[in-house]
Amino acid sequence: MNTHGFRSVPRTGVIYVMEEARKMGYTPGDASWANLGQGSPETGSIPGDIIYNDVVQVDETNRHYSSVAGDTDLREKIAQLYNELYRKDKKSKYTYGNVSICNGGRLALTRIAASLGNIHMGHFIPDYTAYEELLTLFKSFIPIPIQLDENSGFTISNIQLQREIQEKGLQALLLSNPSNPTGRLMHGNELKGWVTTAREEKCTMIFDEFYSHFIYATLPTNQNTISAARYVEDVNSDPIVIVDGFTKNWRLPGIRLGWIVGPESVIESVNSAGSFIDGGANHPSQQYVKILLEPERVKKRANILQDHFKKKRDFMLQSLKQIGLTPALAPEGTFYIWVSLHTLPEYYRDGMHFFRACLKEKIIVVPGEFFDVNPGKRRLHGKYHEYCRISYGPSMGTLKVGIKGLQRIVAHTK
Repeated sequence: MNTHGFRSVPRTGVIYVMEEARKMGYTPGDASWANLGQGSPETGSIPGDIIYNDVVQVDETNRHYSSVAGDTDLREKIAQLYNELYRKDKKSKYTYGNVSICNGGRLALTRIAASLGNIHMGHFIPDYTAYEELLTLFKSFIPIPIQLDENSGFTISNIQLQREIQEKGLQALLLSNPSNPTGRLMHGNELKGWVTTAREEKCTMIFDEFYSHFIYATLPTNQNTISAARYVEDVNSDPIVIVDGFTKNWRLPGIRLGWIVGPESVIESVNSAGSFIDGGANHPSQQYVKILLEPERVKKRANILQDHFKKKRDFMLQSLKQIGLTPALAPEGTFYIWVSLHTLPEYYRDGMHFFRACLKEKIIVVPGEFFDVNPGKRRLHGKYHEYCRISYGPSMGTLKVGIKGLQRIVAHTK
């Protein structure tokens, strides 16, 4: 029974599966378990990468509250990074006024959601599990789902996108790119087309780019990361808002720092929202991360990251196919594989049943139904219960343990 006045708040997918695993005896660091459900990349040393272990000096300045918008120097560093990576040939440049610093990506999205007006807010399914409660909590806008399926490669054409915006009266659209959980990537002319559509249809597009360095597709020369920022014409008039941070692309989830990049008018609004939601980001951490934003260092580390995680992706794709599990598509980004369970016997096609079977073998995966973003549970029928998300974020050793366990499960189903 709930305490009077409080509602039952659901846990996001990864949090739920981790709690269930703990009930079965899982503890972090237990080598007998394979956590293929984790939403973070491995944080240890990888060949060629630099781990910064500098001590953060908590001096007199850092003992005070940070500005709600974040330290101006850090905001300017982030603006310069986007200009250097994506906007060298553009007249319109980002400045610190186009950046807001937050304690992580979820808080960045919360500031954005709190700043939206009475609009129709489009979102895709499947997509990031935390979007569901975010889109439920704020009542000023109405979330409108756009369903994607395996037959279309979990994408829609630009013409279909325009139709969705016009017919459903969408004034904003939220999406992850690369996509969590499918690994689907938009880049090049396709991404340019979406930014153009946002401009022409006056529909703000909110791009969650937390996996934008985990890219395995072939990009043009001198490009190894992606961002919608590349195709923005005017940084203060184009309705493009970008969310990113150190959690994934820099492999620093414990730092809990993220940012919002967008028109100055949007940044003013999200900073106002931050003044009552969170009050500003951790001050000492903002000093620590500045060195990590030097453009040449970012590009070099992205290459190292991609080489390392592509090997793990290819290992998992090949291994899953060999044991009889079917990736819905080969991910071009992220460190997730969206696995179809359609070929398994009927009981195990259900992602939750498959998840429970995995726990018995000390393996953690995330059932597909958690990515069927359904704010307020308004839709009665889901579509993705016959999928699961498998992460290759862990070390190769953990992945090998996981594959052996999955092989036992699939063999048991026959």
